[in-house]
Amino acid sequence: MVSRIHAASSHVIPRVTVVGAGSVGNALAKRLIDQQLADVVLIDVVPGRPQGIALDLTQAGAIEGHTRQITGTNDYDDTANSDVVVVTAGLPRKPGMTRDDLALVNGPIVIETVRQAIARSPQAQFIIVTNPLDVMAYLAWQVSGLPHQQVMGMAGVLDSARFRTFIAMALNVPVTDVSALVLGGHGDLMVPLPNHATVSGIPLTELLDAATIQRLVQRTQHGGAEIVNLLKTGGAHYAPGASVYAMVAAILGDRHRILPAAAYLTGEYQLHDLFIGVPCKIGAQGVEAVLEVSLDQAQQAALHRSAEAVQRQVQRAMATLMPSPALALQP
Repeated sequence: MVSRIHAASSHVIPRVTVVGAGSVGNALAKRLIDQQLADVVLIDVVPGRPQGIALDLTQAGAIEGHTRQITGTNDYDDTANSDVVVVTAGLPRKPGMTRDDLALVNGPIVIETVRQAIARSPQAQFIIVTNPLDVMAYLAWQVSGLPHQQVMGMAGVLDSARFRTFIAMALNVPVTDVSALVLGGHGDLMVPLPNHATVSGIPLTELLDAATIQRLVQRTQHGGAEIVNLLKTGGAHYAPGASVYAMVAAILGDRHRILPAAAYLTGEYQLHDLFIGVPCKIGAQGVEAVLEVSLDQAQQAALHRSAEAVQRQVQRAMATLMPSPALALQP
């Protein structure tokens, strides 16, 4: 069962597949459609769910005026020839579940998703949102057989946005005046960089005392958990959806934007063979470059602790889910 509305156009419209019709996937699909950035294929394993959401978004278009095609489906054949595939499918971490446990739960979902999607869209760029994000990005790259530049994880944009937001709230200034950067894995060991944060060009360290800055750093590190605790059920989706949108727009528009993302490292920051959050130049070719910023000794050590945690999770996931290298590339 497929729900489709066709937009009349004389030029080729980009196509984005969003895997997972949960809160984040829906928020992203709506933003893509509202901004008329691309046609969207929303796919989910639950019969009727993506079709219903697609129909609802299409009806909203009659009011809001967007004319892009939105497809709701349970069939990967409908995702063919996508320019970007965004993977949001997966389960949230439950009480008592470690990040390793979550990797073993969501790993098979991501592996199967990527195998299905790459078979229909072999040239697509992949953006991974499923947690634990850095581990899932590595698995997705292994399964896809793509150059590592075409696979990335969304986290740095979101984590940096949270850091910017908390800084703006502390100073009572517009968040648009704040620039900030967060490195590392998407978890408690992420590394916000106060010495790279500015407000209208003024260093953050000249505007706030060290104790306040440390409080904002800690709040950023637990930014997702804070929302989960407030909501009681569910988690953040508007900010994650907006974060993925920024990355998709950079790819489809070939904007060469500098955005923090989970990218594959080949020696940058003295790290090898893992995906982790770093500043990247993102354009039509995916991750066009990884940018190295200066870190003090404590920040470098914190980044390596974060990387070590990610690598341990990757090693366990790979040994359990893909014990033979040949399995990675099986269709």
